[in-house]
Amino acid sequence: MQCCYNTKTIPHLHTRDMIWLFVVVATVVGSMSQVEGRNVKFIEGSLEYTAINCRSHSASITDFEGVGDGKTLNTRAFQEAVNTLSQYGLDGGAQLYVPAGQWLTGSFNLTSHFTLFLHKDATILASQDINTWPVIDPLPSYGHGRDAAGGRYISLIFGTNLTDVIITGENGTIDGQGLLWWQKFHGKKLKYTRPYLFEILYSDTIQVSNVTFLNSPSWNVHPVYSSNILLQGITILAPIQSPNTDGINPDSCSNTRIEDSYIVSGDDCVAVKSGWDEYGISYGMPTQHLIIKRLTCISPYSAAIALGSEMSGGIQDVRAEDIVAINTESAVRIKTGVGRGGFVKDIFVKGMTLHTMKWVFWITGNYGSHADTHWDPKAIPVIQNINYKDIVAENVTMAARLEGISGDTFTGICISNATIGMRVKAKKVPWTCSDVEGVTSGVVPKPCDLLPDQGPEKIEMCTFPQEKLAIENIELKKCSYVVS
Repeated sequence: MQCCYNTKTIPHLHTRDMIWLFVVVATVVGSMSQVEGRNVKFIEGSLEYTAINCRSHSASITDFEGVGDGKTLNTRAFQEAVNTLSQYGLDGGAQLYVPAGQWLTGSFNLTSHFTLFLHKDATILASQDINTWPVIDPLPSYGHGRDAAGGRYISLIFGTNLTDVIITGENGTIDGQGLLWWQKFHGKKLKYTRPYLFEILYSDTIQVSNVTFLNSPSWNVHPVYSSNILLQGITILAPIQSPNTDGINPDSCSNTRIEDSYIVSGDDCVAVKSGWDEYGISYGMPTQHLIIKRLTCISPYSAAIALGSEMSGGIQDVRAEDIVAINTESAVRIKTGVGRGGFVKDIFVKGMTLHTMKWVFWITGNYGSHADTHWDPKAIPVIQNINYKDIVAENVTMAARLEGISGDTFTGICISNATIGMRVKAKKVPWTCSDVEGVTSGVVPKPCDLLPDQGPEKIEMCTFPQEKLAIENIELKKCSYVVS
C-alpha cells in the first residue's frame, strides 16, 4: 500500500514524461498563481480576497479555544464556532478564520451565509479515531453504501439545506489522513462507507476555492442535490493507488463551474454522477449545466473526466475545455450498463492536451457494480450527442474503446480535429467499436468503420455551445478583513 501523499511525493513517471510534465505544470502553476494573486492578498494585519459574498463579522478558531498543535482535538471548537457565528446569518454573515497550525478535528457541520478561510500554513487534520465519526443514512439516490450495505460515515466538513457557503483560503490544506481508511477498505474491515472530505447536500450558492485537499479517505469534494456551485483553484492530492479517491464529484447538481484545478488521485479526477440504479431512477435528479475548464489531471488507473457510472438520474449539458491529462488511463470515459437507466447526452469537449494514456476515448456499456439485486434489467441507458474536438495526444496505447449495448446503440458520437500519437508498443488495432454510431473528421489514426470520416471540410462539425450558462455570469466581490 502506497502511503499518504505529501509535497515531496510525485507519481512515478518515465523521464520523457517528467520533462513534458515539467513544461505543462510550470504553465499551469503560473496561471494558477495569477488566479491566486487576484483572489487572495495578505497585507500586514489584513486580508483581501474575492468571493461570491463578503461577511460582516469575522472570528478566529482560537477565539473558541482551538489549539493548532496537531494533537489537541478541536471538534468542539469548530462546531461551537460555526454554531455561534450562525446567529449572524441575517446580519451580513460571518467568517471563521483558521490561522497557521495543525488543527486536528472530527466532523463538523457548516451553516448558511458562512465562510471558512484557511491561512496558507493552516492544515485541518481529520481525526484518526473512527469511533468518533457519526454514521448517517445512505443518499436516497443511492439507497446503499458504497463500501458496505449500511450507512456511511459523515464527511469531515459537512452541510445540508444551506445557502451561501464558502470554503477558501491562501491554499491552506484539508488533510483526511486517509491511510487508516484505505487499509481498512482493503482489509474488508469497514462496517460503513468511508467519509469524504467535503460534502454538501440540498444547498445553493456554494464556493470552494484556493484550498488543497490531501489524502481523503474516499471522494474529496462532493456537492449533491445542489445548485450554483463554483469550484475554483482547487488542488487535490492522493496516492495514485489509493482506493476511490475521486477528485471532484458533482452529483445530481445543476449550474456548476469547475476551473483552474490540479488533481492527482487514485480514481477519476472529475466524476459526474446522478444516482445508482433503481434508486437514482426513482429520485430522478440529473446533473446538468456543468462547466469544466483548465483542469490538469494525473490518474494512471482512471479518467480525467468520467461520466458515471452512477448516472441513473441522467447527465446532460456538460462542457469541458482546456483539459490536460498526463499519465492517465483515459481522457473522457462514459461508464454505464444495463440496469442503470438514465441518460448521458449533450456532452461537449474541446481542447484536450494528453500525454501517456491507455485510451483517449472510452465508452463502457457493460459496467457492472449494482447497488443490490433489485436493479431492473429493462432499465437501459440512453447515450447520445457526444462531441469531442481539437485534441492532441502523445504516447497512447489505444485511441479508443467504444462499447455500446446490444440493442441499445449509443448514437451521435462526433470526433473532429484529433491527432493521436501512438506509443511504440501500441495496440495493432487502435480503435475498437461496437454498438455505437457517429461521425469523424480530421482524426488520426483512422477511426473504426462505425465512425466514418466525413472529409476535411467537416472538421468543424462537432459542436460546442456558445451561449453562457448562468454560473459563468457570477460576479465575485472583493472582501477585506482585519486579522490578528
